[in-house]
Amino acid sequence: MKQTLLCTFLLLLLSASAATAQRTRKTEYESGTLEKGNKVGVWEYYAYTRDGTQVLAQKYDHSKNQLLFYRPIEDRIYRIKEGENWTSGRVDQPPLFLGGDAMLGSFVNKLNYPAEAQSKKIQGKVIITFVIDTLGRTSDHQVLLGIGGGCNEEALRVAKNIPQQWIPARRGSKAVPVVYEMPFTFRLQTQ
Repeated sequence: MKQTLLCTFLLLLLSASAATAQRTRKTEYESGTLEKGNKVGVWEYYAYTRDGTQVLAQKYDHSKNQLLFYRPIEDRIYRIKEGENWTSGRVDQPPLFLGGDAMLGSFVNKLNYPAEAQSKKIQGKVIITFVIDTLGRTSDHQVLLGIGGGCNEEALRVAKNIPQQWIPARRGSKAVPVVYEMPFTFRLQTQ
C-alpha cells in the first residue's frame, strides 16, 4: 500500500513538473524558450539578406524586457517629440518591431487588394504614419500618401492591426516618441 501511494505521488510530481517545463521553439524567424506559452529568456530573431542568407536581426531578453542586440538599419530622419514640440532629427536607436522586419512582414502580408482598385487597375504605394510612444505602443494612424480605390483604407486597417510589440526609439538612454512611416504596396498580378 505504501509503495502504491509512493508511486502515485511520484507520478503526480513528475506530471506537475512536466506541465511547467520549458520548451524550445525555433522557426525561420525566431528561436527561444517558451514557458507556459510565454516567451522567456533571450530570444533571437532572424532576417534574410537579398541572397537568402539568414542573419541575426535582434536579440531580446523577454524576462528582463531588454533589447540586447539589433542589426543596424539605414540611417533615417524621424519626427521626434521633445517636450510638447515635434522636431525632425536622428535617433541613436530606431524604433524596432520586436521580431524584426521579417516578423513585421508577416502582418503586412495580410493586405487584401480591394475589388474597386482591382477593377480600376489602381496600383502603387500607400504610406501610413503612426506614433510609436516611449512604451512601444502605436497611435494616431494616418494616411500620408494614398492611391484611392479602397487601398488607403485597407493599408490603414492592416497597420492598426499590427500587434503592439514595438521597441521605442531612443536618444541617448531615453526613449522618445517618433512618427513611423510604413509603406504598403498594391501591385496587380500579371497573367
